[in-house]
Amino acid sequence: MMAELLRLDPRAVRRAFDRAASSVDDCDVVGARARAQMLSRLEGLPLSPTVVLDLACGTGQATRALRDRYRRARVLALDLSTPMLAAAGRRASWRRSFDLIRADPCRLPLRDGSVDLVFANLALPWATDPDGMLAEVRRVLRPRGYLSFSAFGPDTLRELREAWAAADEAPHVHRFADMHDVGDALVRGGFVGPVMDVERLTVTYGSLEGLYRDLRAVGGGNALEARRRTLTGAGRRRCAEAYYEARRDADGRLPATCELVYGQAWCPDGGAAARGGRETVVPLTRLGRRGAPSA
Repeated sequence: MMAELLRLDPRAVRRAFDRAASSVDDCDVVGARARAQMLSRLEGLPLSPTVVLDLACGTGQATRALRDRYRRARVLALDLSTPMLAAAGRRASWRRSFDLIRADPCRLPLRDGSVDLVFANLALPWATDPDGMLAEVRRVLRPRGYLSFSAFGPDTLRELREAWAAADEAPHVHRFADMHDVGDALVRGGFVGPVMDVERLTVTYGSLEGLYRDLRAVGGGNALEARRRTLTGAGRRRCAEAYYEARRDADGRLPATCELVYGQAWCPDGGAAARGGRETVVPLTRLGRRGAPSA
């Protein structure tokens, strides 16, 4: 029953990101934070990739950064949304070119063992088949290939989720997997040595409409299969808004929690595969102090 409630509608996901292609770069504070953290974590790693895949590349900001970093590599920018890919393509130049691929991240049109590094910033939360996406990544990675990803944790948008739960029983806000569940999925998918940690941010808003506007602008609307397909009644909306209004902080702002999960894992070689993988959880305090953006 819970799996049915959490299943995403692939058409709704694609429509949401098609619409967001022209607005996401202006207000995606959380996505930009995750991207910067992921890029910084690649520094110092013994990687000399010949093929790099930016999975669910969006408007290509990470793609361009990866192209600049790995200048001898072939860089692939893959996304489900044609408008997002068009925006990504505008970041390329004749000196810093990359390949654009329109495809479902859960069904990669790439050969087995053809990629050295997969960079997936917030791709997993929007996968209509998360285990399938990890299996595809595992398939296309070469032995000792590297996966770096970010995802949302279960506390993300908890205030909004609780507000709508007080209004009715329909699912209005996505739920996200716990860090340990994601780690289990990596091991189940055949990856080794996963390392994961969590960062919690609070973005604040002057009004609930400001939060809704940003969610639409980044493609974060309700794409659940089980979502209500009729108009939400004014009474239910007022109930949710009243619940959220009671959560204003000392500065009179409405908080929106975001839990970012970061993960890295290797594709095994023969020896690692024989030994099997083990999950390693690293406390956030060991990875440096981070601030929380607000909007």
